[in-house]
Amino acid sequence: MSAPVLYEQEGHVVTLTLNRHETRNAISEDEMVDAIVAACDKINKDHSVRAVIITGAGSAFSSGGNVKDMRDKKGMFGGTPNEIRDGYRNGIQRIPLAINNLEVPIIAAVNGAAIGAGCDLTMMCDMRIASEKALFAESFVKVGLIPGDGGAWFLPRVIGLSRANEMAFTGEPVTAETALAWGMVSQVVEPDKLLDAANKLALRIAANPPSALRMTKRLIKEGEHAKLDSILEMSASLQALAHQTKDHAEAVDAIIEKRTPNFTGE
Repeated sequence: MSAPVLYEQEGHVVTLTLNRHETRNAISEDEMVDAIVAACDKINKDHSVRAVIITGAGSAFSSGGNVKDMRDKKGMFGGTPNEIRDGYRNGIQRIPLAINNLEVPIIAAVNGAAIGAGCDLTMMCDMRIASEKALFAESFVKVGLIPGDGGAWFLPRVIGLSRANEMAFTGEPVTAETALAWGMVSQVVEPDKLLDAANKLALRIAANPPSALRMTKRLIKEGEHAKLDSILEMSASLQALAHQTKDHAEAVDAIIEKRTPNFTGE
């Protein structure tokens, strides 16, 4: 069987493709969870990577949980309440932790339906670009469940509490057009132009100094829950490091000399 996640790097950009089209890229199986977490670990250790794109193979981005496994009480959906709880913590909940701890910016290129945990996976990303065929549904209530993978934390931070409540309480899908109006995605493009659009954004990001990118992302993540004085102190410390990098000097020289900078990550 092919790998559950395809890992491809071109230059400074990594593209991750959820590769289980027979399950519409369900992410509830251990194999898929392990592959996503391993990819994030690999990216964090590889300082040649400056931006990441995640998308889905086939017609869907991700169907979230495997409904047949829910019916059959298999995998993470089987066992006693304590076993199911441990299954979530040691299984699918590793994905939001891995994505949230990813040190480089990540773009969700949403090619089709993003349902349940699949919708939440897109919300975990820093940016989202949608195909005209994309759909987003926080649909756990439709199968008598709750967002077990952190969606209750991510979704309101992306679209605000009222709209997050509407999606979670109705379970109804949101079209790409509505997602754009709500600020859920930054662009909606024709299906055959999705990866081109995502790559263009990734390259705009990757053109910048890699250390400054990683530190900027960390500051923004910390700013979601830290007090202002804590963020200012952290900013001062990271800025002191940034001032000493060769890339900072190269950026300043390139501006003065009116040329394209060459960043090395040093």
